[in-house]
Amino acid sequence: MDTPTALGDFLRNRRARLQPEDVGLPNHGTRRRVPGLRREELALLAGVSITYYTHLEQGQSANASDSVLDALARALRLTPDEHTHLRDLARPPKAKRAAPHRPEFVRATTRRLIDSMPQVPAVVLDGRNDVLAWNTLGHALLAGHLDVTSPDTPADRPNLTRMLFLDPLTRELYTDWKKEARVALAAMRLVAGRNPQDGALAELIGSLMLQSPDFEGLWSKHPVRDCTVGTKALHHPVVGPMTLDFENLHLADNTGHRMLLYTAPAGSPSDAALSLLSSLTEEASRARSREPRAAADGRR
Repeated sequence: MDTPTALGDFLRNRRARLQPEDVGLPNHGTRRRVPGLRREELALLAGVSITYYTHLEQGQSANASDSVLDALARALRLTPDEHTHLRDLARPPKAKRAAPHRPEFVRATTRRLIDSMPQVPAVVLDGRNDVLAWNTLGHALLAGHLDVTSPDTPADRPNLTRMLFLDPLTRELYTDWKKEARVALAAMRLVAGRNPQDGALAELIGSLMLQSPDFEGLWSKHPVRDCTVGTKALHHPVVGPMTLDFENLHLADNTGHRMLLYTAPAGSPSDAALSLLSSLTEEASRARSREPRAAADGRR
């Protein structure tokens, strides 16, 4: 991702959201050439020169101080996540020679952990939302139409963001797809800001820009939001509607991997639906395990 360009896009997008009267400046009613605040108005609010701010917006200044960035965040009324994103974009890491992308794999102990929780849908993801592993219930909840072994082969790995925009069955899974899409893109923006030299992530973003008009339209709005906990409303093709709480737990092994877990309040209709899905999944798994034995008995 081109960090200087991303910084300028972000600043222009956020100042376009504010009108002079929103921040205590007079609006003389004259026709404005650009939506929202002008550069000179934002510079005034942040206490910097228009020349300095213009250079920053054009990506010509990579040494903005904490005080300047904090002042811009206040003037633009950024959320804490947006403030963090501004810092990431304004202070990109020094460029290094890009290392060849190597497929990532889940640790055996992590796989064993999620398999030990058969009643909890669990998925292990990397920073790009590639599925590195899932337990049986996690697979049944999010992608029962895909091969359960697909995460084991890097070339076949599902990517939750790609599926959200390009897989019709995944799109139908979410009761409010537009909300889910905004949240997914907002989280991806944060990751992209922190990892501007991640070529695989840039390739994923580029391919989605080309293949999905919805992705392109949302990406241009530059949503930013960390998404570690929350609620998802689903309409599962097998067990029907569910409202599940989720948590993203970052693994403490410096891999950047995280565990995505889903739960429902005990005794709730969603808990009953999740239990039913678990039972059906276990039953189907037992049936598959009996098939080779039955075939072998038939050959005797």
